[in-house]
Amino acid sequence: MDVSLFKEHLANNPAVIIEDESILECNTKIDMNKFKGLHGGTSQQIVKSEFWRTGLSDAYVCLDSDSMFIRPFHVRDFISANLAPYTVIDEGHELLDLALQLGKLDILENFYRESIEMQNIFGRQGKSYSFGPNPPIWHRNVWESLDKEYLSPRGMSFYDATLMAPVELNWYGEALLKYKAIPLLPCQPLFKVYHYAWQLDDDTRANIGHVELSKIYSGVIYQSAWDRKMDWPSEGGALPSRIARRLRRLLRRV
Repeated sequence: MDVSLFKEHLANNPAVIIEDESILECNTKIDMNKFKGLHGGTSQQIVKSEFWRTGLSDAYVCLDSDSMFIRPFHVRDFISANLAPYTVIDEGHELLDLALQLGKLDILENFYRESIEMQNIFGRQGKSYSFGPNPPIWHRNVWESLDKEYLSPRGMSFYDATLMAPVELNWYGEALLKYKAIPLLPCQPLFKVYHYAWQLDDDTRANIGHVELSKIYSGVIYQSAWDRKMDWPSEGGALPSRIARRLRRLLRRV
């Protein structure tokens, strides 16, 4: 991360810039040499999940760089009147239903596989929950309970946990259900997340944009993994690839 660049552009804003290394240094069980060899997506899961150790906040909304607010927001959107955070938790039907309609069964298979794997780790049987999508609202007490009750007794850090099951949202959610470190106040996803281009295509065809989404969502996320300027007619790539993508969209095979 180019810290100097952030400091330059945020100089006149009440922002505190914290480097990844300063967060990870709060946990002596993490081997920095091993950490530096991880894929960026995996390493960021560890950084976000170790932030609680800094003591800067009890509860925090964990925003990724591709998150964009589409309406004014307030503390009450994320924290209840008694200062307990809301927890994003449902059964993931918004994504799974659309995936089912479009015949993308691998998405359902992956969702239930990851859920069952995590349930087995904690010895829970029951419904498969989604504890996302991003951004989640997290509380330090939940992460601390995971560390004290599960990781430390096994000589593990969250680095080890991520390698075992690389879904930090599920680690947090299942730990909350298991150890009950805070009251469970369920809420639906805070942001509309377009995990796949065909989700955006579906909303575009239905004339659903930011104005419509703002009635129920605080923001929107366009996954950067497939984002090509979010303007398909002028997206990048070679001409044959662009033509093929457009044909697939016309045929509902995004």
